[in-house]
Amino acid sequence: MTSTARSLDATELGAYFALIEASSLLRHAVEQQLGEVAGLSYVQFQLLATLGDAPGGSRRMTDLADGVVYSRSGLTYQAQTLERRGLVTRAPAPDDERSVTVSITDEGRAVLADVLPGHVGVVDDLLLAPLTRQDVETLAEILTRARDHMRRTPPRSAARRRRRAAGPGATT
Repeated sequence: MTSTARSLDATELGAYFALIEASSLLRHAVEQQLGEVAGLSYVQFQLLATLGDAPGGSRRMTDLADGVVYSRSGLTYQAQTLERRGLVTRAPAPDDERSVTVSITDEGRAVLADVLPGHVGVVDDLLLAPLTRQDVETLAEILTRARDHMRRTPPRSAARRRRRAAGPGATT
């Protein structure tokens, strides 16, 4: 991140606030739909969708946390909740037993299949309906560029943990 202080002009400020408000409105509607259809939170849906698209239906917890930009501890709680419902399983990674691998179950795939049509409907109605195909292509290109720029600074979940033995003031 840059630490250069500057003011945003009216257009930049308007774009920022429009993005934040549109994102909040869309997320609220999506969360309502997910909760009503399957009792899922937005993060739980992200986890199931990510696992559903992953080769073999499995990913390491750290990779999941980085992908959904969620804390490791928060993701652990969400994975435990999904595991209690029988939607995922967790196990030590085959190549590193300190790592945990999360896998989607058949029941998890069925829940994902149940919520996807309504999810797509909400996204289509609220986000895509007022846009032309050209608008969608432009929006996708712009947001991909912005996301890729932000991803150059890894989320906290991807930052290396410091050793406690590093001395006073060291953080983990």
